[in-house]
Amino acid sequence: MLISTMNDIPGWEITEVIGEVFGLTVRSRNVGSQLGAALKSLAGGELKGMTKNLVASRQEVIARMVDEATAKGADAVLAMRFDTSEMGGNWTEICAYGTAVRARKREAS
Repeated sequence: MLISTMNDIPGWEITEVIGEVFGLTVRSRNVGSQLGAALKSLAGGELKGMTKNLVASRQEVIARMVDEATAKGADAVLAMRFDTSEMGGNWTEICAYGTAVRARKREAS
């Protein structure tokens, strides 16, 4: 599946717009990670546990978005974006969304 944050794909022709697709997860924060992050924030530096969780969450929502696009017959997703929001103080919603399309490579002229 070709995924682009652009609205088009250079060298490709969009043959059909299928519509919006998304992948979603809601994660609760690990108490141990939160305590470690709180202590680390006093000294400064990367919060590796939180970074690892965010990377895993983004991969998960992309996979779910691709599954939905594939089920609808798409072969590309354009204008892909991530969105996050806090829910209830301990939960975080992470969403990947974009426009599912059918596309074909332009023939060289």
